[in-house]
Amino acid sequence: MSRDHRISVRDVLQRIKDDEIRFLDLKFVDLFGTLQHLTVPAEVVDEGSFRQGFGFDGSSVKGFEKISESDMLLLPDPNSVFLDPFFDDPALSVFCDIADPVNRAPYSRDPRGIARRAETFMRSQGLADNAFFGPEIEFFIFDEVSFDQATQHGYYFLNSSAAFWSSGTKEGGPSLGHQAGRKQAYFAAPPVDHYNNLRSKISNVLRSTGIETELHHHEVAAAGQCEIGFRFGPLLLQADAAIKYKYVVKNVVDRFGKTATFMPKPLLQENGSGMHMNLSLWQGGKNLFYGRGGYADLSPVALQFIGGVLKHASALCAFCAPSTNSYRRLVPGYEAPMNLIFSQRNRSACIRIPIAGATAKTKRIEFRTPDPSCNPYLGFAALLMAGLDGIRNRIDPPEAIDEDIYELAETEGGRAIESTPGSLDEAIDALEKDHQFLLEGGVFTRDVIETWVEMKRANEIEFVRLRPHPGEFALYFNV
Repeated sequence: MSRDHRISVRDVLQRIKDDEIRFLDLKFVDLFGTLQHLTVPAEVVDEGSFRQGFGFDGSSVKGFEKISESDMLLLPDPNSVFLDPFFDDPALSVFCDIADPVNRAPYSRDPRGIARRAETFMRSQGLADNAFFGPEIEFFIFDEVSFDQATQHGYYFLNSSAAFWSSGTKEGGPSLGHQAGRKQAYFAAPPVDHYNNLRSKISNVLRSTGIETELHHHEVAAAGQCEIGFRFGPLLLQADAAIKYKYVVKNVVDRFGKTATFMPKPLLQENGSGMHMNLSLWQGGKNLFYGRGGYADLSPVALQFIGGVLKHASALCAFCAPSTNSYRRLVPGYEAPMNLIFSQRNRSACIRIPIAGATAKTKRIEFRTPDPSCNPYLGFAALLMAGLDGIRNRIDPPEAIDEDIYELAETEGGRAIESTPGSLDEAIDALEKDHQFLLEGGVFTRDVIETWVEMKRANEIEFVRLRPHPGEFALYFNV
């Protein structure tokens, strides 16, 4: 079972000719998942372009700057080509791998290369021939946003006509009164769901780029939280799709005069946005996670995979919940998957086993802790490596917990229930202590781990830690 449809370089060149394509847009991400691009005229593109690549200066790309040589190569992957809907002139976009221009070796810090190596390692071990991922990526749509950080001030401001705080008369015109209450917007229907038509437009654009959307709806948070579901696929292609998804959402929303954010927790006292990762392993067309008669019809392979994920969950958070803001989402009371358990019923578990409609073909696990600030290439690769470690070392998970533990104390029946790290700092500490499983097969390198740790601490953790918080003025200004 594979959706890896191969497209040749000649296919791409023929499409450029047939569709009168004017530009080829070369897309890649930095180490932290931010989309980058450079654009070349279609007339300079030939078969040799895909072999020889396109040179670029990697010294200014976040996470790439400490390489000894700044010159690098972008190698377009023809299998990732799509017609870009946001160019005025016809343009094909293509995701690229990054290589050294001297020896043409894959660049170790290239996130896409890391995802590719994770798939290769899995196959080399004979554990599976495909890892299928289905991310559920939530986001917010706002009418207005402003923020700033300076020596003498720091603030953010968000506004949404869909939000409960807009139910009164507001400057610029009266409210029409169609707003959901706090945490009451899940599956809301129009007109309370202000963004049904906009999500439909986004879905249509996604489908035009090759992403097979399956559903869309308003999420729990009242102020314009949305989800658009799309079909599962192989790891590398799904990581491409996740990047493409964010690109499409942001651009469509922008063209309607609004703004979209994938920030995990933009609003106080509302649910945050997650990126639940649905995953199954396949071999020879057979779902290795299905085992009829076991707990939730999970196979021993699936249980060992879960054992590996739970063992390494705290370290995984450094890649899967990689922002300081991630840990404002992972708190009690907001359906947050912060308990390091697995369950077929409990949505506070970091691993849930979906049971609705589950068959031998659809049996999967759902890792719920990740959020959309995650670089999907690194997050998917790290999750796969943790699970493979569980299979290789036959790590049995603790017993599943199906009881509602939202309101339980730290222990249930004498068993300690561990939680996700309480901060990015704690997750980074966990990664420093536990990363050997990521180094297997050269998938991640020590350089990547060390760079990630160093830059997260220097550029994010310290940035937030050193600044007075607006809430501190409310608490302490008059002490």
